[in-house]
Amino acid sequence: MKLLLTTSQGIEDLAKKEVGNLLKMADLKGKVEEKPLGVEGRIWAEIEESYYFDKKGKKREFEIASFLNENSRLLHRVILHICSTKISSLETGRALTEIYNFVFNSPIEEYAKVSESFAVRSFRKGEHEFTSIDIAKIVGSAIYDKLSKFGKPKVNLDHPSVIFRAELIDNVFFLGIDTTGDSSLHKRPWRVYDHPAHLKASIANAMIELAELDGGSVSDPMCGSGTILIELALRGYEGKIIGIEKYKKHLKGAKMNALAAGVLEKIDFIHGDATKLSQYFESVDFALSNLPYGLKIGKKRLIPDLYMAFFNELSKVLEKRGVFLTTEKRVIETAIEENGFKIKHHRLIGHGGLKVHAYVIS
Repeated sequence: MKLLLTTSQGIEDLAKKEVGNLLKMADLKGKVEEKPLGVEGRIWAEIEESYYFDKKGKKREFEIASFLNENSRLLHRVILHICSTKISSLETGRALTEIYNFVFNSPIEEYAKVSESFAVRSFRKGEHEFTSIDIAKIVGSAIYDKLSKFGKPKVNLDHPSVIFRAELIDNVFFLGIDTTGDSSLHKRPWRVYDHPAHLKASIANAMIELAELDGGSVSDPMCGSGTILIELALRGYEGKIIGIEKYKKHLKGAKMNALAAGVLEKIDFIHGDATKLSQYFESVDFALSNLPYGLKIGKKRLIPDLYMAFFNELSKVLEKRGVFLTTEKRVIETAIEENGFKIKHHRLIGHGGLKVHAYVIS
C-alpha cells in the first residue's frame, strides 16, 4: 500500500519521524520518504499489508490509513496513492489534456466501484493559467469516462462515498483516494473558540517536538486560544503546563477549548502580561509560543519593543529551551542575542499562506 501524506511545509522531517514511530508501534513494515518528487509538505509511505484476527477468530486486514488518521498529530491528510507523474507542459490546453489522459489510463476501477458515488477535491499550487476548479472538472470527467466502461457512475459533490484527491503542485500531479475526508486533520474537534490568528495543531505539535521536552514545566506566555498547551496536555504530558494571556476574551476562549478537549484541569491559565513573567513564576523549564507578528498585533511598530521586553523577562526565568514562531526575523534575532540567548535551531514553516520562522533557543 502506498500512501501520500500531507503536512505543513517545513515539518516534513518531523512528520516522517512520527509516521515511522507509528508504524513501529503497530508492528507494521514499510518505508517513509519525505518530499516525494521534490514536493514540499508531502510524504510517501509504502507499507506492507498487515492482518489480524478479530474476537471471533476471523482474519481481517489492518486498516493502515484509518490508524494514521486516528493517531497522527502532525499530518493533515492521508491519501491512498493511485498514481503520480510530472506534467510535461503547463500550457493550459496541453496540461489539462495530459492530466485527463493520465487519469483515464490509470486503474481507477481498482479503487472505486461504479456503484459508489464519487467526487473530486482538487488542490493547485504554482504558476498556472488554469484553476483548481479546472483540474477538478477534467479529473472528474476522466474518472467518469473510465468508470462508464463498467456501468453508470454516480457523482455526488456534497456527500460522496469516495473522495478522489487531485493535486497539481508546480508540474507534479498526484491522484489518490482521500481517506481523511473534507476536514483536514489539523482542524481539531476540540476547537470551539477561534482566535483570529490561531496556530495549526500540526505546527503546535512540531514545536513540541522541537522543544525536546523532558518532563519539566512548560509555559506558553502568549497562549491565545491555547493550541500548544492543549495539544501538549492531550499527549499525556506530566509536567506542569502554564498558559498566560493578556486579553480576557482569548483567555476565556482558551479555557473553553481546553474544556472541550477534556484537559482543562491539566493546564494552569493565568490572566497576565508576557513582559512580566517573573511575577507569575520564579522559573520555567520550557517556553513555547506563536508570537504576535504582522496582522496578529495590529500595530507592527510595537513589535520590536514587545519582543525586547519579552525576551528580557524570559531571560530571568527560562531554565532550558524556548521555541518561538514569528515572521519578524531581524527583530526576534536582535531580541534573542541582546538578552543572552543562543539560537540552537532555525527553520521556515508554512503557515496560513506565510513562511514563518521557527527558533529553538537556550
